[in-house]
Amino acid sequence: MKITGRYSLILVACTSLLAYSSGAMAQQSADELAKQLSNPIASLTSVPLQLNWDDNVGPAEDGTKTTLNIQPVIPVSISEDWNMISRTILPIISQNDIFPGAGSQFGLGDTTQSLFFSPKAPSASGWIWGVGPVLLIPTGTDDLLGTGKWGAGPTAVVLKQTSSGWTYGALVNQIWSFAGDDDRADVNSTYFQPFLAKGLGKGRTLSFNFESTYDWETDKATVPLNIAYSKVTRWGKQLVSLQGGVRYYVEQPQSDSQWGLRFVVTLLYPK
Repeated sequence: MKITGRYSLILVACTSLLAYSSGAMAQQSADELAKQLSNPIASLTSVPLQLNWDDNVGPAEDGTKTTLNIQPVIPVSISEDWNMISRTILPIISQNDIFPGAGSQFGLGDTTQSLFFSPKAPSASGWIWGVGPVLLIPTGTDDLLGTGKWGAGPTAVVLKQTSSGWTYGALVNQIWSFAGDDDRADVNSTYFQPFLAKGLGKGRTLSFNFESTYDWETDKATVPLNIAYSKVTRWGKQLVSLQGGVRYYVEQPQSDSQWGLRFVVTLLYPK
């Protein structure tokens, strides 16, 4: 596996910048934080730095792709009973030979911004849920890194967490393009992520999810299964979650790529 020097510098810079915290953080157990991290709409401010690597990309299986997703999660109390949770995904992409003659590209991909409005308390039966809008912002710095389109649609998440340490649920969104480069293809895509996690104690979690995307314009699906192990710990005074995992593509259009890797450093800022 080859991860470019540029990515190493970006990851170090982001970690160094975001790890600084001037206030005293409230103390929470590692298990409580791990449980909150398994909930996409928990009232926990965090900054995941998610590094994904894929090999044998493209129809000729000659391509490689490395993506660093910067994913700040910011909960905001908007009333006595409701939170608004902002989830942003800003990808930084380095790719080579994703199809014959494509060459190399490095830069920003499109940004996905989601807002979830969620009750602060679970339902009487223990379900946690949130709904809201999702926005696709054309921040791609190269035609091969972004869609060139503005898009919007609904997003929702529902989950349940048990006393035995299980978390299960699903997140979904639908995006339709409504503006942008007229010469680029329209966006009409559904994202569906069922997830399952098991807390193992001492801040450790084993998690599984499918990050399925269906492109209605091309009638093609991408279905990777991610399996990951994480642990909450400290870097000095900074609380972090460290995660490593593998990805297997159950379905991948125009490519025979089957395996990938994922590493995540999540900076935690509990109240």
